[in-house]
Amino acid sequence: MKLQLKQYLDRYVPFTDDEIDIIFEKLSSNSIKKKAFLLNQGDVCHHKYFIIEGLVRLFNTDEKGNENIEFFAIENWWITNLESFVNETSSLSSIQAIEDTTVLCVTKDDLEDLYTQVPKLERVFRIITENMFIAVHRKNEFYMKQNSSERYYSMVNILPDFVQRVPQYMIASYLNISPEYLSEIRKQHVRFS
Repeated sequence: MKLQLKQYLDRYVPFTDDEIDIIFEKLSSNSIKKKAFLLNQGDVCHHKYFIIEGLVRLFNTDEKGNENIEFFAIENWWITNLESFVNETSSLSSIQAIEDTTVLCVTKDDLEDLYTQVPKLERVFRIITENMFIAVHRKNEFYMKQNSSERYYSMVNILPDFVQRVPQYMIASYLNISPEYLSEIRKQHVRFS
């Protein structure tokens, strides 16, 4: 786990082994089973999670009980409900494992201590946050420029392994289409292939 985290962080800024040891001391590991929750909607998000192995989704449930998936996280991605984590307020979203998942967790207080002890870590999280906002912006532009079928096949072409790991109804929710319509899109593709 420590090596995986170092390789990930080194993509942004090089870290010494001593710095990684300091960071790793503040992290705890947690293994969660498929369908278990790291965060329930309405609770305060006390951690940022680094996915060592597995797959999770961040989603909210509306007043009618419909799930709206905001995004997924796979190995070597961080996930949290940022607003809840930063402001220590109730989360408007849940984080749930789609597969058996192992994560490294860091609390807000421990992360703030790490920013003081290893200042370049704050730079890494700034870059990660900037990249996340760019990705959200691109996704929104992507949605406006493509129809449902184009969005699905773009996703399949860009992330073929990921699409195989996620249930189709969750992909439909993420793409903001019905599972039935996604099934029709997939059937049409098979007919024209």
